[in-house]
Amino acid sequence: MNDQTPTGDEHGALGDAEYAEFMELAAEEGFDLEEVEGDIAAAGHGPLPVLAVIGRPNVGKSTLVNRIIGRREAVVEDKPGVTRDRVTYEADWNGRRFKVVDTGGWEQDVLGIDASVAMQAEFAIEAADAVVFVVDAKVGATDTDEAVVKLLRRAGKPVVLVANKVDGPSGEADAAMLWSLGLGEPHPISALHGRGTGDMLDAALEALPEAPAQTFGATVGGPRRIALIGRPNVGKSSLLNKVAGEERVVVNELAGTTRDPVDEMIELGGKTWKFVDTAGIRRRVHLQEGADYYASLRTAAAVEKAEVAVVLIDASESISVQDQRIITMAVEAGRALVIAYNKWDTLDEERRFYLEREIERDLVQIPWAMRVNVSARTGRHMEKLVPAIETALSGWETRIPTGRLNAFLGEIVASHPHPIRGGKQPRILFGTQAGTKPPRFVLFASGFLEAGYRRFVERRLREEFGFEGTPIHISVRVREKRGTKKK
Repeated sequence: MNDQTPTGDEHGALGDAEYAEFMELAAEEGFDLEEVEGDIAAAGHGPLPVLAVIGRPNVGKSTLVNRIIGRREAVVEDKPGVTRDRVTYEADWNGRRFKVVDTGGWEQDVLGIDASVAMQAEFAIEAADAVVFVVDAKVGATDTDEAVVKLLRRAGKPVVLVANKVDGPSGEADAAMLWSLGLGEPHPISALHGRGTGDMLDAALEALPEAPAQTFGATVGGPRRIALIGRPNVGKSSLLNKVAGEERVVVNELAGTTRDPVDEMIELGGKTWKFVDTAGIRRRVHLQEGADYYASLRTAAAVEKAEVAVVLIDASESISVQDQRIITMAVEAGRALVIAYNKWDTLDEERRFYLEREIERDLVQIPWAMRVNVSARTGRHMEKLVPAIETALSGWETRIPTGRLNAFLGEIVASHPHPIRGGKQPRILFGTQAGTKPPRFVLFASGFLEAGYRRFVERRLREEFGFEGTPIHISVRVREKRGTKKK
């Protein structure tokens, strides 16, 4: 990579001198230096580039996504439109890591198939750095495909055209017919059998930037990006209007009146912030499942573009599974996190008591998230939002120098050694923080560290160094016995 910054990005967040010292330590402890280098590079990546997989229902998008991520995780069924909730996955091809957005086309009779495909394609394209457009080679290009081509042209993102269901040489002619779409060479593949997918992925990675175009507020004085997310009708648009001090977004009692994400530059606490409003999709009862799917696609698009996710929860109702899913989406995307409990002014003592119990039970995994109690309607406690966002961003960008981190790890190992298992006692030998946004640590150990001990290390890291409002990623590399090598 020729575009390295002087800070030594090729070593994650480690400067050259720190990196050299660290590698010396790894060599002394008998680690494979090439692997250590790979671990640091992998953990040190900034936000990953995003590849969206789009196309009509039933052309094999989810099968292709499973093929790309190397595991059967996206839902695959014979009936069109079964993809739910989870839409973003991490993938790795030839040592390069990226994210895949799966858009398992919802077939909505009322909207008409063209409209629903266009809608989901639009959200996905918005989130993506490059697009894989899947067409069924056996069926050929349909009117819906032509409509998607128009969208792609308008968006101007790099596109890799994929002719799926080409199971052998006889299908190549069908694939060649897709040149007519005007998107360049069609890549003939069989997502089901894996035929041609390697070449297709090579082309997709060529289309993807090394890192996303979004430089996350790195420009001096550039506004920080905040995604306002939450389930439909939780008060996101009202909150945006309140912080903006004017009616910028349509607010309606009908759940989900916001159709398009609205980016708003808003002056708050003496600074300009960029708010991405992602209120739910307009829903009709019989289209509810489809609408939830769109809402999650839109949320994924907004979160990918943001640095901080402010998750709005209706405090007057029980914390729902949907609330928890939305929080998980933000955490998995590695964004700084603020939970805003809305309608706080309407709660009586009993509801407040039960809400605290629900938070302890349902949000036990994220005690580190910043919390504010607000009222979007009256504006109560709005002034607390900015300090919470700033604290979360500060935690998100915090980096601990390697020397200080290792002194801390040494103390942990001495005072709280790992439990003995099978006559052995694994030990953390040393570690480094290879990246920020969010903080990413690589620990090198003499044996397997149990999940409970990793959680303990994370808890102690937070107690010692803060990291408020941000997820932390910890990966562990176990030293192989000398003389043995991974195949």
